[in-house]
Amino acid sequence: MKNGMKGNLILNGYGSSNGGHFNEVKLNGRGIVNGDLECVLFECNGSGTVKGDLKIDRGKISGSGKIKGGVNGNDFTIEGHGSVSEGVSLVNKMNISGSGKIGGSLRADEIKIKGKATIATDCETESFQTEGQFAIGGLLSADHIDVKLYGESSALEIGGQTIKIKGKKRGFFHLFKPFFPAKLTADVIEGDELELESTNAKIVRGKNVTIGPECEIDLVEYKESIHLDDAAKVREFRKI
Repeated sequence: MKNGMKGNLILNGYGSSNGGHFNEVKLNGRGIVNGDLECVLFECNGSGTVKGDLKIDRGKISGSGKIKGGVNGNDFTIEGHGSVSEGVSLVNKMNISGSGKIGGSLRADEIKIKGKATIATDCETESFQTEGQFAIGGLLSADHIDVKLYGESSALEIGGQTIKIKGKKRGFFHLFKPFFPAKLTADVIEGDELELESTNAKIVRGKNVTIGPECEIDLVEYKESIHLDDAAKVREFRKI
C-alpha cells in the first residue's frame, strides 16, 4: 500500500475525490470517492460512497455507506445499513452490527453478525457466529457454526464440523412470535456434531445428530447417534 500513497483523505459533507492510494480515508456525511480506493484505514460515517473496489487493512462503515465494488483486506465492520455491491474477502474478521448486504460471496477467518446480513452467494469462514437473521444465497461453510435465531434465516446449504442452531425463546421477540418466527431454512445441513432447533431442512446428515424442538426435517442420516425431541417432526431417519 506504500507505493503511490498520497497521505490522508478526509471528505466532509458533500465532498468528492478521485480514488487512489492513501494512508487514512474518512468520509463524513455524503462524501464520494470516484474509482478504486486503497488505504490502511477506512471510515465511512454517514452515507458516503466508494464507486469502485476497496482495498484496506482495516475498514468500518457507520451509517448507510455503500461500496460499489468489492472489498479486500484484513478487518471490515458494518454498523448501521452498509452495503457492498460485489464480494468481500478478508484475512481476518468480518463484523456486522445492524444490517449488512453483500452482493457477492463473503470469505473471512471469523464472521460475527448481530442484526441482519444478506449474502448473495457463498459464505466461507472458520467461525460463524450470529445473533439475529441472515440470508445466504449459496453455501454456508465453516468449521464452527453457532446461530441464535431472532427471526427468519436461510441458506441453500450449510456445512461444518460443529453446527449449533438455537431458537429464541424469551425476551421481546418471544412476545411477537406469530409475527417474527425464529426459524432457519436450508435444503441440506451436513456436519459432524449437529444440534438443531427451530430448523426446516430437506436433508440433515451428521455423525452425532440432535434434532430439537420446532424442527421439521424430511430425512436425517446419522453415523453414530441420533436424539429426537418429542416436539420435532422428522419424516424419515436412518443410520449410514
